[in-house]
Amino acid sequence: MNEIHFDFEAFLTLASAITLVCWLIGKFKYKGQEPKEKSFMTSLISFGYSFFPVFIFVLLVRTFVFEPFRIPSESMMPTLLTGDFIYVNKYSYGLKLPVLHDTFIEVGKPERGDVVVFRFPPNQKQDYIKRVVGLPGEEVYYDTSRKKVYINGEAIDQEVVGQYEGFLDGMADERIARSNIIEKTEFLNGEGHQMLTVNGRMTGQPFRFSRVKVPEGHYFVMGDNRDNSSDSRVWGFVPERNMVGKAQFIWMHWRIPHFFEGLKRIGTKID
Repeated sequence: MNEIHFDFEAFLTLASAITLVCWLIGKFKYKGQEPKEKSFMTSLISFGYSFFPVFIFVLLVRTFVFEPFRIPSESMMPTLLTGDFIYVNKYSYGLKLPVLHDTFIEVGKPERGDVVVFRFPPNQKQDYIKRVVGLPGEEVYYDTSRKKVYINGEAIDQEVVGQYEGFLDGMADERIARSNIIEKTEFLNGEGHQMLTVNGRMTGQPFRFSRVKVPEGHYFVMGDNRDNSSDSRVWGFVPERNMVGKAQFIWMHWRIPHFFEGLKRIGTKID
């Protein structure tokens, strides 16, 4: 049984269905004309007739084309910062039915290194964003001492950039000095992306998974801010049907304390 949650997508779907009925009544019973008799029902029909194209357009765009998201935490630093608004391509991983989320047209599969938005498996009402690390059928091992990922026994290359000099997003406090936050380049898919580790610290939540085999139809995901991310090391795998889309670029950044610096992030491609 598919679990259905009443969220904005469900509202759009219901609103589109109701206004479709009103549009059909207005089109075929009233021939597109304003009903002469005035009542609550005829007013509802007139409203639905007028707004059906708006609801269906928004539903189709949001379901099959793109959806905007706001980054709420520091788990994907330095790639994404709190206050980034991102564009998510909804058709990268197939066209899915609204609300039910079943794929009816296959387009592509998540690839290692993709930054993806997905419905959080323990709570489908929440959307999370992480980076795909392990693919179906692969063995993933995370070395907590070296802070390196191994795929099928082979280490993913890393290069140390140095002390992180960018936005801290609340990371640095009396427990974490900036000098302990190390920026690295990781080569998950042959192309480098930036990541952070903190000297002398592990993620704030205990790992349930350090060496696992990814089940078919599932993915192992991690945050780029490796020691400040609740991800597959903690709560497990992401089913493919939970995938919402691929994050592609930052279209807005809004944080009052760093307003002008944040504006420079607009249009940044997400790698």
